[in-house]
Parts: sequence; C-alpha cells; structure tokens
Amino acid sequence: MRPRRRPAAGDPAVTAEELAALHGRCFTTPRPWDAAAFAGFLADPLAFVLVEGDAGFILGRAVAGEAELLTLAVAPEARRRGLGRRLVARFLYQARLRRAGTAFLEVAADNPAAIALYAKAGFAESGRRRGYYRTPDGARVDALVMARAVAAA
Repeated sequence: MRPRRRPAAGDPAVTAEELAALHGRCFTTPRPWDAAAFAGFLADPLAFVLVEGDAGFILGRAVAGEAELLTLAVAPEARRRGLGRRLVARFLYQARLRRAGTAFLEVAADNPAAIALYAKAGFAESGRRRGYYRTPDGARVDALVMARAVAAA
C-alpha cells in the first residue's frame, strides 16, 4: 500500500516513492532517504509535507512548541528561481499554525547556497554537529544547526 497524504491545505497528495525519487536527485549523500523513510514521515500525524509539483518539496514536523525542517528538496533544474524561498516561507506559516515558537534545521556546512537561503529566511547558526554528514567519497562534513523564532499567527 502506498500511503498518500494531504497534510497541508492546498497541497496535492504525494507518495513516499515520489518524495524518495526527488530527494535522491537532490542529495549526494551516500544514502538519500528511501521510500520507507518517507512513508514513516507521511504516517506521522506531527509531520507535514508541502509540495511544489515535481519541482520540490519541504518536509517538517511540529511538536512541543518546536518546528523542525527535516528536508528541503528542489530539483536541480528548478533551482535559483525562488522555489526554495517559497517553500521555506510555507514551512514557517505551517509552523505558526501548529503553534511552534521556534523553528530549527540542520544543513551541511559545505552547502553555502542552502545556508544563504536559510539566513535570508531569518535562521541563524545556533550550534554545530561535527562530522555529522558523510560525502560519497567518505569525507565527513559538519552540520550547522540553525534556528529562528516563529512569529505568532
């Protein structure tokens, strides 16, 4: 059975397989998230996915007053067109609706485009996880933890 979910008003239902396929095109980590991982998130009542057609999606979770941006995937051919910015704005709106006071995320320290995107959205570095990510060649890359306040809706 392929779980479908419409977690945010106006977003089309999406399958775990569709999310995994796009995620695999967007990330070069040794193990992009697979369909089973996405199926788990789609089944989680605290998680939400916001979809922009076949071009991208953002996956988040809100619990105990915090919203976590779990992953943002924008197809390579759709980058640098404002889609990531729109998805982050929609994530923050959903965080407000879910009464989160803080939003946070992790981003690879060697991804300046993503770091700049999140900084423009008001996120600031709040911590660092040394060697958190592994590149395809086995090198370790730090994860920056970034956070920001979420304004009341």
